[in-house]
Amino acid sequence: MRFAHLRVDGQTIPRLAVVDGESAIFLDEIMRRAPRDLQDLIEQGPEGLARVRAAVGEADPSTAAGTADDPRGPSVDELAPEPGADAPSAGALPRHRVADLRHSSAVLRPAQVIAIGANYAAHASELKLRSETAMTIFSLWPNSLTAHGATTTWPADLTQQVDYEAELGVIIGRPARGVHTRDALDYVWGYTVVNDITARDIQFSEAQWSRCKSFDGFTPTGPVVVTADEIPDPQNLWLTTNLDGSIMQDASTAEMVRSVAEIISLLSRSATIPAGTLISTGSPGGAGYSRKPPVFLRDGSTVTVSVEGIGSLTTHCRVI
Repeated sequence: MRFAHLRVDGQTIPRLAVVDGESAIFLDEIMRRAPRDLQDLIEQGPEGLARVRAAVGEADPSTAAGTADDPRGPSVDELAPEPGADAPSAGALPRHRVADLRHSSAVLRPAQVIAIGANYAAHASELKLRSETAMTIFSLWPNSLTAHGATTTWPADLTQQVDYEAELGVIIGRPARGVHTRDALDYVWGYTVVNDITARDIQFSEAQWSRCKSFDGFTPTGPVVVTADEIPDPQNLWLTTNLDGSIMQDASTAEMVRSVAEIISLLSRSATIPAGTLISTGSPGGAGYSRKPPVFLRDGSTVTVSVEGIGSLTTHCRVI
């Protein structure tokens, strides 16, 4: 399934929706106790996702019938609309055109946002970083999260070297502690697209990387979160970055120095990874900083980051 936080034009509060092709189904229109956002849904566990699948008519028969914790499956009350509303049939769910809606960040209220640096040899080399020793790990601040189609701004007097980074985002589905690599993907709830926007001049002037990547709007995510069952192998996805009509990054997740499973396992050895954590897994080669001459995001730039099997995430840029 594909989930997004969407708003009708004029609304300020995003609503969780299932995206089906070009249409969206708002869960609060078909479920009485709908999850208010993705984090809420993740915290409800497998039973919560099973109820959503049943509500939109996508449940596997064995799942729809119930689970070990709730053998009844979703009750009529859980799936019913508010009193006074007619319960829609599976073939008559209220749908909205995604093109008529506005996105919010595909990930809201994550337990934390962890980023992995220098996880593609080509990117590490072009930035003259080491990737063969300990994994580079840092945090992204939640204020940096923003939406597909949003405009990201930054002050010209603070940075002149703002760069793009196409990344696969991984969302953890249940607390992970001491996880073996062979089991690590069982802890993944879903995947999304991340553009890890970076102020390079600040990055290379400070000892840590959180501030240079955590300006307001420097972590666009989306347009959707795809559940893990739709991505059988996260190491077999193609990533691209299109900047103002030119392809700047073009690589496979197979080129990661450390796989998604290895990242989760390593992180879980020292601390529990809470459910809902977003992990941005690193960027391939082709960054603007390394080009001759360098290519940076500028006022009026439009950058689109795509990950195979998930979608394309577009960000507009404005320098103030």
